[in-house]
Amino acid sequence: MEDFRRTYLRLCKESGLEPQESVLNQLHDVRAAGDSTRLDLATQSLSVDTCAVLGRVLSNDVLFTEVVLSDCMLSEEGVKLLLHGLCSNTTVKVLDLKGNNMRAVGSEALGKLLRQNKSIRRLTLEWNALGMWGEAFSIFCEGLGSNEALKQLDLRNNQINHQGAGELAMALKRNTTLQELDLRWNNIGLLGGRALLESLQQNRMLLQLEMAGNNVPSDTLKAVEQSIDHNSDRKSTLKESRSKTQVLSKEIQSLREEKGKQFLNMMETIDKQREDLGRSSRMSAVRVGQLQEALNERKSAVNSLKAKLQMTEAALALSEQKSHDLGELLSRVKLEKSELKERQSREMNKEQEEAVIREGKLIRELHISTEKTLHLKSKVDELERRCKAQQDHIFDLKQELTNSTAELKLRLAQAEERLEAEKKRSKQTLDDAENLRQKEVDQLNRHREESERSLQDRVQKLEGIRIQLEEVDACC
Repeated sequence: MEDFRRTYLRLCKESGLEPQESVLNQLHDVRAAGDSTRLDLATQSLSVDTCAVLGRVLSNDVLFTEVVLSDCMLSEEGVKLLLHGLCSNTTVKVLDLKGNNMRAVGSEALGKLLRQNKSIRRLTLEWNALGMWGEAFSIFCEGLGSNEALKQLDLRNNQINHQGAGELAMALKRNTTLQELDLRWNNIGLLGGRALLESLQQNRMLLQLEMAGNNVPSDTLKAVEQSIDHNSDRKSTLKESRSKTQVLSKEIQSLREEKGKQFLNMMETIDKQREDLGRSSRMSAVRVGQLQEALNERKSAVNSLKAKLQMTEAALALSEQKSHDLGELLSRVKLEKSELKERQSREMNKEQEEAVIREGKLIRELHISTEKTLHLKSKVDELERRCKAQQDHIFDLKQELTNSTAELKLRLAQAEERLEAEKKRSKQTLDDAENLRQKEVDQLNRHREESERSLQDRVQKLEGIRIQLEEVDACC
């Protein structure tokens, strides 16, 4: 606030002007009140020089978001200078110019402001005279049509007639951000009401349009209200559709993440089970190898015993007792060999049974995991079907919008063709009238020339008679 005040004083000094006391008092009151974002100069009579300085200060100001200049009785030049400064402002959201009797210059300045300013959201223009000047109001409407920031516009009591309403309707067809428009207490009439109603067939963003006190028939007002309600329903439907689409997207994403996590956990479990099965298989293989080595050792021992037996058979005759002992030893070896084989067979069978049990358990777990995966997949399919239904609904809405736009364009082309035909007929009528007038002028010119010649003849005759009379008088 203090920076704004210092800048105002500095620019006044540079321009050689005396700072306006009422402006300084308002700035002091705003600073004392602590409302540092609202500049309220309502009912203050501002001079042109003060408006020029305020416009320069506001062009680079980043403090105020609301500027109130209602009932200031601003001159046309003062309004132009103020609005020129606001064209480059990027922080003001609300601008109140109520009751300043703005006319042609003000309308043109407002049109320039709407084209260049990108921050103003609410504009109050109540109790002015913008609609009295057709060309200037057309410039204002062109700026409104190209504006992409304004959401609320108050044009009450601005003497707007049906032609001005037509310009506003053309602007509304191009505007895509305005949501509230107040046209109460003007003179729009039947034609203006119809033009605004036609613009609502193309404008889908306007949610509130006040038209009381404009001599508009009740059926037109009702149709306008229905169009506004349709826009509101459409906006709420689109908003609900967007929210549902976002919720569905989030749910699908969460389900995909959960499914991915479950799949990873299942894969980790299967990997661990495979590792355990491989580890047990390796241990079984090692143990079988150890038993095979022991068996081979036994076989080699048996072979050596057989060799010894053969050697002992050669010496059988030498020692019966020794042969008997060797026979007993051989019997024990065979018994141990059979026991070893039976024990090895039992252990192998037991390990195979355990492996079969583990394999069945793993298969059951895999089957359960597969059923869970199928259940999740069915849920994902259902969500995708619901999402597709939403997308189809949105597509139908877009198709309906496209059809409506095409129909409006066709009507506009037909209207333009009728207007062009009417222009041609008017031009032909004017040409015929011009030819007729030219013929009448030529006829009058000819009549005038003949009259002049007849008058000259009479003058010459009278002159001759006068001369004769003079001669007669001289002779007498």
